[in-house]
Amino acid sequence: MTRDKINARRLVGIFLLGMLLFNFPLLYLFNRPLLTLGIPLLYLYLFATWSLIIFLMLIISRSRSDTPFPDHSE
Repeated sequence: MTRDKINARRLVGIFLLGMLLFNFPLLYLFNRPLLTLGIPLLYLYLFATWSLIIFLMLIISRSRSDTPFPDHSE
């Protein structure tokens, strides 16, 4: 399996993780009238999760392929 296919599968996994983290049951757990560092807990959860997903996508998109692209000019 090539590095590009592995990265594509990882990105699909991050998408599914995002769907899970932004779904109703987990959002309901953080929807409390509680302030953390002066920020409502739900907002802190949303922005922290959003930042984590973007960071994971950045790491995956920056990984380089070890195999060179095939040359089809011949």
